[in-house]
Amino acid sequence: MKLTPIMQKYILHWGEMGTRWGVNRTVAQIHALLYLSPEPLHAEEIAETLSVARSNVSTSLKELQSWGLITVSHVMGDRRDHFESQKDLWETFNTIIEERKRREIDPTLTMLRACQLEGEHDKETPEEIKQRITDVLDFMETISSWYEQMRKVPKPTLIKLLKLGSKVTGFLGKKA
Repeated sequence: MKLTPIMQKYILHWGEMGTRWGVNRTVAQIHALLYLSPEPLHAEEIAETLSVARSNVSTSLKELQSWGLITVSHVMGDRRDHFESQKDLWETFNTIIEERKRREIDPTLTMLRACQLEGEHDKETPEEIKQRITDVLDFMETISSWYEQMRKVPKPTLIKLLKLGSKVTGFLGKKA
């Protein structure tokens, strides 16, 4: 695949942003390439286009598959796996949020609940510290509950809600 200067700029920047989000640079660059690509690409094409090692591409593709961000497809007459990314940005966003919740928020909630339960019988930890842990748990449960509600909102409604921004406070009778 031939990259234009704009495509190169986009892919390089996405790789930089990936590192800031805690994602390997090559993983992010491959995702960006697959997002831009009009056709599914096989691993050799990806490696050649991005000038990265084939082994790095394989590892990165597995990571993207584990996140549910890319899918495998097949091309008639070609035995190799081809890869493509979701083109709907809302679906991509939802997939990332769901995976981050599953990988980060859910285990944290489990740990906080365990700390709270252990704290009921713990005489050594000061009450103020136990309360801080409970406050974090309450906050995380509120955010998790809000997320669960928002993921059920139809996409057109969610888009309208997001575009309203701070104007929504007017509907709630509060000043922004």
